[in-house]
Amino acid sequence: MAVAEAQLYSKVSNKPRGRGTSALLEPLLAKGFPAHLAQKALVATGQKTVEDAVKWLHSHCNDPSLADPIPQEYALYLCPQGRLHSRLQDFWRKSKHQCGKNRAHEVFPHVTLCDFFTCEDQKVELLYDVLKKVGDSFSQIFPPSISLTLHASPSYIGFFIDDSQANVLKDFAVAFSTEASALADCHVKPSLKQFHLTLAHRFYPHHQKTLEQLAKCINPGEPCQWVAALYSRDMRFVYYQRLRALFQYKPQNTDELMINPGDLIYVDPRQQSEAGEGWVIGTSHRTGCMGFLPENYTERAFESDTWVKHREYVFDTASRSFTKTEKEPSVKPNGEAHNLSMSRGVTNVVSLQNAFGKSWLQQCLTADGKYYRADLNFPSSLPRQKDSMKQFECDPPLSCCGIFQSRLIGEALLEQEVTVSSVYSSPALRCVQTAQHVLQGLKLNQKVRIRVEPGLFEWTKWEASRAIPKFMTVAELVEASYDIDTSYRGNFPLSSLVPSESYEDYVSRSSAVIKHIISACPCKGVILIVGHGSSLAPLTRALTGLPSRDSRDFAQMVQKIPALGMCFCEEQKEENKWQMVNPPVKTLTHGANAAFNWRNTIMED
Repeated sequence: MAVAEAQLYSKVSNKPRGRGTSALLEPLLAKGFPAHLAQKALVATGQKTVEDAVKWLHSHCNDPSLADPIPQEYALYLCPQGRLHSRLQDFWRKSKHQCGKNRAHEVFPHVTLCDFFTCEDQKVELLYDVLKKVGDSFSQIFPPSISLTLHASPSYIGFFIDDSQANVLKDFAVAFSTEASALADCHVKPSLKQFHLTLAHRFYPHHQKTLEQLAKCINPGEPCQWVAALYSRDMRFVYYQRLRALFQYKPQNTDELMINPGDLIYVDPRQQSEAGEGWVIGTSHRTGCMGFLPENYTERAFESDTWVKHREYVFDTASRSFTKTEKEPSVKPNGEAHNLSMSRGVTNVVSLQNAFGKSWLQQCLTADGKYYRADLNFPSSLPRQKDSMKQFECDPPLSCCGIFQSRLIGEALLEQEVTVSSVYSSPALRCVQTAQHVLQGLKLNQKVRIRVEPGLFEWTKWEASRAIPKFMTVAELVEASYDIDTSYRGNFPLSSLVPSESYEDYVSRSSAVIKHIISACPCKGVILIVGHGSSLAPLTRALTGLPSRDSRDFAQMVQKIPALGMCFCEEQKEENKWQMVNPPVKTLTHGANAAFNWRNTIMED
């Protein structure tokens, strides 16, 4: 057991227990659940219903920490509702889209009244009583509106609350902390600093101007109803990262973790050295179980996604109200993990990920090693290679759907009168084929030839074989009727690609190759670059002068890039820089089409 965790146990194991029994606790005791587990389930679900608590207990039946005496931590926040809340949420979305995630995105818009404190499970209902009692006593003197003044610095943007109104809020926080400390036997500290509502925190300095402009679009005088809300969190996972499962994963081994779409996972960065490549060790918020899980099945979640809302007091000058509600954390749907990307004025980055699974070729080889079409989405034939056909397993071709989609993108670019002057492609066969069919859709095949650039190949750390694939040679591609520029010599020879390269080396390679491409191309026209899902961020961020993404967020970001996902960068010649603009065509969306077994579906009863 870690030292910090042992200290937590020692703090709570010798404390005297309360004797209160809630109305929700009795039915759980009647069902045979031990009192301490029933109380723990009620607290973990915000003491809403018996059904919620029973469901939680069943989900945590294999939780090794189920009987642990560690209590939850609680915090009291003042939160806006109504039109102001909507404007703040708009700012959250736009700031994340334009400048990336910063520390403020981890928690919803709020003013901290009392920071996190612990309270024993059997005394939590006393906190509800205190919130109602203190709320009632302040309801008539609570400010009818709160004046917010925008403040900005290189590391912080937010609203400060007017001193006279802040004093009322401080008095409320002090009253709550005093009553809660006395009645619930817990140490509650009111916030006595400058009361503020944070908009952005710990962001890159070059984003300050954009964030300030977005913040100035918020009218702080918008109609608003303020709510004092009590939240809790699991104190064991305060310093953990949080992931959200995008797909279901069924364990293949006993040390792996079962996850369902939407599950929230706690990940301790200190434990990840024990995990293999592409895996993380995590603890499920839903079940409490711990195990290995594939990292690319998840995305980063926000800190407050795992919090539980217990009770709230709504300040209303016309009437008093004390409502018991909980907002479940919303699970944001995500797209498939493929992509294409482009940039105007000069650069296009296109990427399309592997259309087939790792064992696709095994389905398509006869006993004597010849290829046959096992699925209509597989190509009718494979290009000729002088070496073994098994090379296609690590360098697979584009699927028939991928061919259709690539040509469709080319036709859409033609409709928008996009003039492509140069095309660069990763040496991966699927990328060369994507470039070929986009050019066909543009009616530029045999007019613009593809320059195969090994430096555009994806992050080699993600190669399952832990080796650089043996790509088709330029001569083999020409023989297979691909429009290849045979005079082009890549800036990065194939021999320079290193297996399992570091993230920093991959970013450096991407930055060097995009600079080489830009310097080698004419000033007019569009450069189409066909790469991989991992290509978009390193290429475009290097071109626009943005710092590289944190390696810890990179896999989750790539998961969000759809098939033929497109980025478009435009040159600002007067300012001698590049900027991202809207692509000329929309994203291609489509649904999955599973295999159909007519015998099992139609014939069997």
